[in-house]
Amino acid sequence: MIEMTERAAQHVREFLDNRGKGEGIRVGIRTAGCSGLAYVLEFVDIPDENDTRYESLGVSIFIDPKSLVYLDGLLMDYEKEGLNEGFKFSNPNQKGECGCGESFTV
Repeated sequence: MIEMTERAAQHVREFLDNRGKGEGIRVGIRTAGCSGLAYVLEFVDIPDENDTRYESLGVSIFIDPKSLVYLDGLLMDYEKEGLNEGFKFSNPNQKGECGCGESFTV
């Protein structure tokens, strides 16, 4: 299961509305950073037949099969602190992260 907080869902809905198209967002991982893995977000206009689709607060979230094992149970939030804003990920599979918070290990 992948879920979003209301703040995260609202942010995604606003972006999709501003784009004028899109089925939802794809959340995945890629190799990056000093800890090994980083989150990747992209808009989905045409879903891939291999993706797993979740619904959270009116937003469709698509996960590719390779990323699903690392992201199962993920909770996405959206935070604003001063000039910084962005998605925050609470991942029960995560065992550690780098000092700057850009990458993680499982």
